[in-house]
Amino acid sequence: MKILIINYEFPPLGGGGGVATLDLALEWVKTAQVDVLTSWFKGLPYYESVNGINVYRVPIFFRKSRDAASFLSMLSYLPFGFLKGLRLCRKNRYDVINTHFAVPSGPLGFALGMIFRIPNVLSLHGGDIYDPSKRMSPHRSLFWRKVVRFIMNRADRIVAQSSNTRDNAIQYYRPRKEVDIIPLAFHPPVLSGAKRSEMGFGKEEFLLITIGRLIKRKAIDHMIRALAGVPEVRVRLLVLGDGPEREYLESIAGELGMGDRVVFVGYVTERKKFDYVEISDVFISTSLHEGFGIVFMEAMHCGLPIICSNYGGQVDFLKNEENALLVEVGNIEGYARSIKRYMDDKKLYERCSKNNRLRIKEFYAENVAARYTNTFKEVSESRG
Repeated sequence: MKILIINYEFPPLGGGGGVATLDLALEWVKTAQVDVLTSWFKGLPYYESVNGINVYRVPIFFRKSRDAASFLSMLSYLPFGFLKGLRLCRKNRYDVINTHFAVPSGPLGFALGMIFRIPNVLSLHGGDIYDPSKRMSPHRSLFWRKVVRFIMNRADRIVAQSSNTRDNAIQYYRPRKEVDIIPLAFHPPVLSGAKRSEMGFGKEEFLLITIGRLIKRKAIDHMIRALAGVPEVRVRLLVLGDGPEREYLESIAGELGMGDRVVFVGYVTERKKFDYVEISDVFISTSLHEGFGIVFMEAMHCGLPIICSNYGGQVDFLKNEENALLVEVGNIEGYARSIKRYMDDKKLYERCSKNNRLRIKEFYAENVAARYTNTFKEVSESRG
């Protein structure tokens, strides 16, 4: 089988959507030819082979960081991606196209699939169809709702990563096709056995950790304000990731007297990221919305209890007081109470930690990739 993956972001660009694409590709490439059509950024090669995956990057305009894409940068991906996609499709007789994100990748997958009569499986990641932090989120615009609905209806199959993403697709876009659910894939890393003493943290400290791009949707300011509501100075927050909101968040931490308790680690390598997760006590997310959240799986693998909102794709696998504490979106006092509960209730902490180590096995990449492969075979046979 020959698979063309279309995703405007692919590691090291972007966030969880790109990482999830890589995790799938690493499984598919064991038995298939896998090509990825993505966008370029300074310092990256226009072509490279990543563990046998052919990664083709096309030039884009106005992207200033690896962590966040501007509207114009996403728009510029389409013409350059189309020209490169034409050459790739002429050279390779692909069996299927897997397009990630309805916007901005969706039009590209639709156009190439139509021209070359290749089945197109559209993967929705959540933020591409519903982002409450963005004024220009497609669900708020009549024009973009029509565009996204058109893209959905022209795909051979629609796949959502969670029931929340599926429900948002149905509510706002009313596609004529059914929306399947296949979760994100996860490759369990080999942990290094990191020690706090070697990373500059004390044994008695209670470490919260969050991972992600510093953008408005993540609402990390809520997290910092919640920390201010926990008077114990031994409680500290590690913020891994970078983005346009960093300066603003650092100023809030300073204003609230949290300068010493909030550690902005910035961008780190995958190995270093898991070192920080290993030494932490609790993973926390105050995001306004997550379509799924691959960072939750990373925390689960390391046995961390989780604090997050009760709205989003994560509620498919995070259950209150079983492996997480769920809080109303934006409830800063609720987040603060949850931190205290994990500190005071050892049985709750141990139960959530144990259940997360067990539950994560359901999302191992080989199982998720196999479900996609079955979908690819189905759409190819129906086209044939």
